[in-house]
Amino acid sequence: MKNLKVGVLTAVFAFVFCAGAYAQGAQLKKIGIMDLSKVFDNYQRTKDYDAVLEGKTKDYEKTRNEKIDKIKELQNKMALLKENEKEKVSKDIDSMRSDLASFDQAQQTDLRKQRDEKIREILLEIEKVTSDFAKKEKYDIIFNDRVLVYGAEGMDVSSQVLEILNTNFKKK
Repeated sequence: MKNLKVGVLTAVFAFVFCAGAYAQGAQLKKIGIMDLSKVFDNYQRTKDYDAVLEGKTKDYEKTRNEKIDKIKELQNKMALLKENEKEKVSKDIDSMRSDLASFDQAQQTDLRKQRDEKIREILLEIEKVTSDFAKKEKYDIIFNDRVLVYGAEGMDVSSQVLEILNTNFKKK
């Protein structure tokens, strides 16, 4: 999912730059290549958010496992109960299962939404820093390496953009 979003954003990013340059009839002088996946994955903000998301996922799993343990505990007690008590406990178990399913759906939706929003923020930040870098260093176009079949090593600006991102992040 993450790679698909990165790929789509990259294609749009590349198309906009190419269309703009073509429309202006500009002669391209300086072209760069950037490995967006490398920049995204090695950006400290991405790593920090991955740790936050992992913590949230562990909290969710802990709560989920507690709910499952309570259901199992009631199921184990059912064998020892009288018939009239079994019926009440069975209804309680069904209710707890329903609550668990609702909890799972709500938590997974919330985690996915938070992740998608953060990925979008990070990609927009990378796009802005790349654009600023390109203007400062007088690049006409910077492509994502996924769009290209070949690009000379000297054209790769990934490390430079990543360094700017991480330096800016440390300052915050």
